Amino acid sequence: MAMPALAIGVHVPITPPKLTTVERILVIAEDAASCGKLKGLFAAEGYGVEVVPDRVAGLERLRQRSFSAVILDLQRPEISGWDLCREIAHSISGLPLVVLGPSPDVADKVLLLEMGADDYLTSPFSPRELVARMRAIMRRTTRGNRENSFAFADVIVDFFKTEVIRGGKEIPVTKKEFKILEFLTRNAERVISRDELLNEVWGYQCYPCTRTVDTHIRRLRQKLESDPGRPTHLLTVHGVGYKFVP
Repeated sequence: MAMPALAIGVHVPITPPKLTTVERILVIAEDAASCGKLKGLFAAEGYGVEVVPDRVAGLERLRQRSFSAVILDLQRPEISGWDLCREIAHSISGLPLVVLGPSPDVADKVLLLEMGADDYLTSPFSPRELVARMRAIMRRTTRGNRENSFAFADVIVDFFKTEVIRGGKEIPVTKKEFKILEFLTRNAERVISRDELLNEVWGYQCYPCTRTVDTHIRRLRQKLESDPGRPTHLLTVHGVGYKFVP
């Protein structure tokens, strides 16, 4: 069944706040035209946007990398759409999820919200309203999670519980490994020297050699990277140190 065309039409620019890093939004939609319009809408607001056509590709992409939010564009309310909403909501706790759909039925909206969606917009909708709602949800989520946890790929770093969860299972890490991971994730995208890591994790009073840092990073890669030999998150910056990329 073809999905009703989205009422995006001519885009009226919304002046966004300057983003220090590009926030990524994942769009899951079967309709190619809707994917293109949603991608263009959010790209024009300064976001990085990736689009996938179905449930399998969407869940796989969420396992591969981190996103700031997800847009789930449902052709019609049905059990498979409800299940996908639940799976996304449970895959990464706190990940903003907005559902788009043609149904004005309050029962459908309530069901999806109870399954984990943060918002539901009925198509056709105002593009300005969608952007504003998404921005507000992401803002609230960032405020709530900034100090408590950090998620990337299929990993959740819980700063409050000092736990690392990967694929729903707790990964045992030492205190030093956790402190390194916490410092790197809180300074994502910034190149960190080995000396800085030594100072932050071990302190000035206990100053081992820089090879100690390399050993701990190697262990973290073995525990958290899909391919430890070719890491995509805990990167080496040759001659300097390390950089964490979500």
